[in-house]
Amino acid sequence: MGNGLDTIFKAYDVRGIYPDEIDEDLARRIGNAFATFTGAERLVVAYDMRPSSVPLSAAFIEGATLAGASVVDAGLASTDLIYFAAGRLDAPGAMFTASHNPAQYNGIKLCKAGAAPVGQDTGLAQIKAAVAEGRLEKAATPGTVTKQDLVDDFAAHVRSFVDVDALAPMTVVADTANGMGGLIVPRVFEGLPFDLTILFPELDGTFPNHPADPIQAENLRDLQVAVKDKSADIGLAFDGDADRVFLVDDLAQPLSGSLTTSIVAKGILAEHPGETVVHNLICSRAVPEIIREMGGTPVRTRVGHSFIKAVMAETGAIFGGEHSGHYYFRDNYRADSGIIAALVVLAQLSKAGVPLSELRRPFERYAASGEINTKVADQKAAMEKVAAAFPDAPKDELDGLSIDAGDFWFNVRPSNTEPLLRLNLEASDTETCARATDEVLALIREA
Repeated sequence: MGNGLDTIFKAYDVRGIYPDEIDEDLARRIGNAFATFTGAERLVVAYDMRPSSVPLSAAFIEGATLAGASVVDAGLASTDLIYFAAGRLDAPGAMFTASHNPAQYNGIKLCKAGAAPVGQDTGLAQIKAAVAEGRLEKAATPGTVTKQDLVDDFAAHVRSFVDVDALAPMTVVADTANGMGGLIVPRVFEGLPFDLTILFPELDGTFPNHPADPIQAENLRDLQVAVKDKSADIGLAFDGDADRVFLVDDLAQPLSGSLTTSIVAKGILAEHPGETVVHNLICSRAVPEIIREMGGTPVRTRVGHSFIKAVMAETGAIFGGEHSGHYYFRDNYRADSGIIAALVVLAQLSKAGVPLSELRRPFERYAASGEINTKVADQKAAMEKVAAAFPDAPKDELDGLSIDAGDFWFNVRPSNTEPLLRLNLEASDTETCARATDEVLALIREA
């Protein structure tokens, strides 16, 4: 069983093809191991709209109750709802989803009570080891299962992040891509002054319209067309489990994760001056600049939710943003939520009284390459070659290699799962960005 587990136990979650890599028997064992690992009297479990999520979550619940844990079955939910539930109920949580992956995949995102992350170094390795042993723990008294719909509680919690009375009427299009946003978005927007259109609201884990992966530009096309057709003020694109959101402005132009981080940070710091805001190291340099301008303290972190959440806990940060569309809120148990971020941006738009295409301009200060992946035989050798080409430039190795070359700066970091190097470069202007990107890519490819 060991080798198969190596394939599906990732850095932050469990993920694989159903039923070849992840099936009911494995889900039962993981549920049993998770209940034993946490030692909690009760767990909360939910699942997304994939056809395989129902049998997998049922098997997981079976394994958990066998170990003596009682389970709150929250049914269909978004991943950010399970984090909210783990915080509100103070119970460990399990969410069955493969997020933006294609239909044949499924997986489990786990968290401790209070929505604290469970990753490779915070429990996932122990759970994997217990599963590999193949033993099922059996308590003298098995746990019970109760069903509880938490969607309305979650919707009220999301709305608490803004002053709903100050929201201005707007036309909003949300592309939920047949994912869990189809359940969550209408419940959150109920009673708010928005003319809301939802594209592909039907929950369908076969993704008949387009992949639920909004970081890929081609998956924003339907949303961009709809924003133009409806003369909408904003477009929201959610991923499959609706914990991430990407925005499109009134001219149907996408906003980067860094740009959204800046807008949300400004809004939060205007209400809560002097707070700390966390951003990962591939965010635009504009992000820490704006945090400072608003009187906040920027803190730079590694990429990945377990690092962001840990640094937020250490520093007491009120908000954290990642370039990949994850936005974390202290008052959401330091967990990420796409719908909270979307609502905060709508509140900022209401306050500013200008279109998003105008609101975004002061935040866009530099030219960016976007993330460019290159297959390399030896990641370490390639990074050493890049470092050697900039002998006098300031460097750091917080996550991969970051180099400040003056009129451009970049980060090169290895993928955890593939023989790839990921380059993110930013520069003072478009021309410098193009030239510097070519220069650094040539170094990577020669290695």
